[in-house]
Amino acid sequence: MSSKTHRDEKNFNQAALDYHKAEPKGKIEVIPSKPHSSQRDLSLAYSPGVAVPCMEIHEKPETVYDYTGKGNLVAVISNGTAVLGLGDIGAEASKPVMEGKGLLFKIFADINVFDIEINEKDPDKFIDIVKGIAPTFGGINLEDIKAPEAFYIEKRLKEELDIPLMHDDQHGTAIISAAALINSLQIANKKIEEVKMVVNGAGAAAIACTNLYISLGLKRENVLMCDSKGVINHKRENLTSEKIDFIANTDIDTLEDAVKGSDVFVGLSKGNVMTPEMLLSMSENPIVFALSNPDPEIAYDLAIETRKDVIMATGRSDYPNQVNNVLGFPYIFRGALDVQAKGINEEMKLAAVHAIADLAKEPVPEAVILAYNVQNLQFGREYFIPKPFDNRLITKVSSAVAKAAIDSGIARKTITDFSEYENSLLDRMGRDEKLVRMMQSRAKSNPKRITLGNAEEYNVLKAAQILYEEGIAYPSLLGNKKYIQEQMERFGINLDVPIIDPSDDDQKENRKKYRETLWKLRQRKGMNEYKAKRFVRQRDYFGPLMLRHGDTDGLIVGFSKNYTSVLRPVLEIIEKDKGVDKVAAMMMILSEKKPIFFADTSINQNPTAEDLVNIAKMAEFTVKSFAIEPRIAMLGFENFAAISETSKKVAKAVNILHEKYPKMIVDGEIQPDFAMNADHLSDYPFSKLETTPANTFIFPNLESANLSYKIIRGMKVAQVIGPILMGLKQPVHVLQMRSSVDEIVNLATIAVLDAQRREKKDKK
Repeated sequence: MSSKTHRDEKNFNQAALDYHKAEPKGKIEVIPSKPHSSQRDLSLAYSPGVAVPCMEIHEKPETVYDYTGKGNLVAVISNGTAVLGLGDIGAEASKPVMEGKGLLFKIFADINVFDIEINEKDPDKFIDIVKGIAPTFGGINLEDIKAPEAFYIEKRLKEELDIPLMHDDQHGTAIISAAALINSLQIANKKIEEVKMVVNGAGAAAIACTNLYISLGLKRENVLMCDSKGVINHKRENLTSEKIDFIANTDIDTLEDAVKGSDVFVGLSKGNVMTPEMLLSMSENPIVFALSNPDPEIAYDLAIETRKDVIMATGRSDYPNQVNNVLGFPYIFRGALDVQAKGINEEMKLAAVHAIADLAKEPVPEAVILAYNVQNLQFGREYFIPKPFDNRLITKVSSAVAKAAIDSGIARKTITDFSEYENSLLDRMGRDEKLVRMMQSRAKSNPKRITLGNAEEYNVLKAAQILYEEGIAYPSLLGNKKYIQEQMERFGINLDVPIIDPSDDDQKENRKKYRETLWKLRQRKGMNEYKAKRFVRQRDYFGPLMLRHGDTDGLIVGFSKNYTSVLRPVLEIIEKDKGVDKVAAMMMILSEKKPIFFADTSINQNPTAEDLVNIAKMAEFTVKSFAIEPRIAMLGFENFAAISETSKKVAKAVNILHEKYPKMIVDGEIQPDFAMNADHLSDYPFSKLETTPANTFIFPNLESANLSYKIIRGMKVAQVIGPILMGLKQPVHVLQMRSSVDEIVNLATIAVLDAQRREKKDKK
């Protein structure tokens, strides 16, 4: 192992420990969902009011779904006998994984979770424990239970409980890979009932996958299943009951011989067991699902290099066609819970399979394309499984599962209007709840050089470490080299990135060319050559000059200085975009459901009506760059009255916008609470906002905007990203004083996206 690899692994391991150890402990928490501020609230929540729903449930058990959270509560249960690739590490050691699964349920499908780790390996005792606690839950997700016990446990619990239950290690992979199989066979122009398949692996996932493929039409006699001892054939002895079902009438013993002439290879085993020679021995347009993680059965790049006609999926996110269980389990349980299903049957699983497969054939929304920073995504060899960030999954898969439950007769509740149901799912999740993850994924696809000022600060160094290790950017550190190195050693941050000290000898040539540039730019604005020579040794000038000369792709400055003092050199050196009169700043507020944007928060103290028009247009462009449709509210403390001087100014700006940009969704002057409320907006049917709440807010002056976002930041009720500078030709952003690590990472990510966009624009 190279020293760099060892260092990166050590840094990542420590980051993982820090992440899980941070306060509050754990990855999920319980929060009140009902009012609790008054004594009356408490008397309704508990004694004596709670007795009323108790008796209702006693008399009508089905009303438990009406009066409690059972209908949106899933248990993630494990005994820790097969945890990830770690094996039998015990119930307690499995808890971080189960909490993580709960986190995925919540962020992808808004399902509440209790993780339950049971210290019991005896299958019958484990089953009794799960049955005993089942009344608490609307569904149960079994996780990381070793085979063959997993088969027995799931089978009995499905028979003896009347709520949705699924062992995701088996069926999650089966469902996603089955969708991939349907689509890859279409690309290969092959029929499932005719293909020959080799399955390498005979554990819970492999058995479940193969059984599901058979239900889709795969012929059992066309399957060769291999375990660690080779092909499961008629010569093998002492096989489990599950493996007996896949005994092949053949004398073939080895994986190498099994794959010869096969159409499909499904790997659920270990890395690097398939050689290029084995791949070459497969039929035309071979389908290879190398699903072992982190190392596939054959590396993606090696497979593509070996055969140009290979149709391939892996379990990894850094290659096309990732078979990722998160495409399935959150939405399967969402649909099952919403119709109060008595289980998860084959019809529901197949409905999920076809919904996922069909989604990959639909036109891909711009938001998904932007998230992965690709020119286009269309059905074919490099895209036959939907991307995890595709927000359509919750509506398509959940609706299909719910409908299958109703049609197959195991739903307690019926959905009559699926269009309304899909809207409720979008409202539940928020349409853009994955925005930060999408931005980072997009940045990773084409990282850029980002220079971070004030690099002596711990938060900046830690942010640089995250940007580097996550592959979001190629960071460089700007500041006093000796002090930066001392701080890195002090905090145990090992980073192999450039450290740029404006006063260092190795920057002599840069200082010379930067001095000449600065002097030419400012010589008619009171700066002589001596001042220019002195200023280029200051990081506040050196950083913007690096950017202007193309020695970095983006710049993040600030953190420990007054915003205005750091911004001044930026505006002196970096040119404005074409058509921009004044630059402005915008904050992205990531609320629980969806992002909203505030402008101008940092630069224009008392903008004119014309300035407000300029700010609104820049905000519209910036919000669109995040693949979000801007709905702009021009704010005032009156609703469409224009009585005060401030309101008159805003109304004038709105008139200009309506006249010059009639397609722009913008209106005002309007109070922010009205602009955010569909019912309130309905009182103004003439408004361009109609009844859809605004997501972008243009404030009448800097004080109102700045104070508003700082109240939100101080209350810590939402994540705040910015200020995002708008109107400059190059990506540069100024941090708030004492920004958090996450705030720095997020702003640097935006700088990467900005640099990517400008690179594309320059190539056109």
